[in-house]
Amino acid sequence: MSQPTGPTAVSYEERPWTPKVPSDVLPATVRATITRPYEAAVTPRIADLDIVLSEELAEAVQNAQQQLVRFDAEVGAVTAPFASILLRSESASSSQIENLTSGARAIAEAELGERVDGNAPLIVSNVRAMEAAVEAAHGLDHETIIAMHRELLKESDPGIVGRYRTDQVWIGGGDRTQYSPHGADFVPPHHERVEAALDDLIEFSLRPSAVPLASIAVAHAQFETIHPFPDGNGRTGRALVQSALRRSGLTRSVTVPISAGILQQRDRYFAALDRYREGDVEPIVGVFADGAVLAVVNGRQLLADIQATRESWEAKLRGIRSDAVARRIADLALEHPVLNSRLMQDRLPRSGRAIFSAIGTLVDRGILTQANSRQRNRIWVARDLIANLDAFAERSRRS
Repeated sequence: MSQPTGPTAVSYEERPWTPKVPSDVLPATVRATITRPYEAAVTPRIADLDIVLSEELAEAVQNAQQQLVRFDAEVGAVTAPFASILLRSESASSSQIENLTSGARAIAEAELGERVDGNAPLIVSNVRAMEAAVEAAHGLDHETIIAMHRELLKESDPGIVGRYRTDQVWIGGGDRTQYSPHGADFVPPHHERVEAALDDLIEFSLRPSAVPLASIAVAHAQFETIHPFPDGNGRTGRALVQSALRRSGLTRSVTVPISAGILQQRDRYFAALDRYREGDVEPIVGVFADGAVLAVVNGRQLLADIQATRESWEAKLRGIRSDAVARRIADLALEHPVLNSRLMQDRLPRSGRAIFSAIGTLVDRGILTQANSRQRNRIWVARDLIANLDAFAERSRRS
């Protein structure tokens, strides 16, 4: 195993491995391997780490920070539900990094509580984790980390939420790691070390930083190295990034979809995590600096597309009073591009008859489309907005 070469390099310790299946059912070659000790990572202390960057990377980080602050101020000043749109876009992009993909319509339907197959419900759970991260932005402790993870997986895997892992986990290795961590690409710290390692990470994360984006990148890499949960570490770690952006003041109003920028560098991101564990912080800081700029560029395009859609709707709504129910529903559709009667009645103080009459107007004018033929539990889709969101996702997938 490689030896530490820098301030964030992990070291390794031998740990005994007790096979979880009877040894007599295993091939002799496997049995001989998995009865030997394995090596688990030991994370270095980073609470007092000073991040030293090359001049070129330091300039890139400063530029990225300025872009984040400017974008946050621009979007925060716009009277439109862009904050929720960006939050969902960030959640979807973070999930895509883990190969959990879904279209914007399916995600919107799942958010309404509609039954949807595939990954959309998992992405909606990631939205909840992001919301928990933003709410906990001004504090960070074990309780808030566990709460974010709970929001992420309480529906899909409730048996592992509410605590840190109590077993050894490992990453990669394919078939050769079917029975043990021997031969894995990376073996995170033994579970007995997780809480102390997170104590150190929390201390580092709450320390003021002259280059907050660089510190956020390092904290993220350290979290992924600790790997404190059996599953959901990547998505929880990127939710923590949003919390840290708020806490540092780089964002104040919106969730900048930085995961969309990381998604465009997916292979580089995972390689940078490996380099971090070897002691080199610059690659992961570079991914975050470039990811922030890419996120701002893609986010601006998304907002421009939505503004264009909004203007096209305004033309279609010409002649309808400013306080009409149809306009209220159109505004709601900007935030929720899939609508059902329950959502509209919850959000609009109008009778069911008035709402259905207004829906008819919006359908006739090409703003909404009825998406199913059911008499009950009907849903309507703002297809133009769904197209805007799907285009954002497509741009995020381009390297």
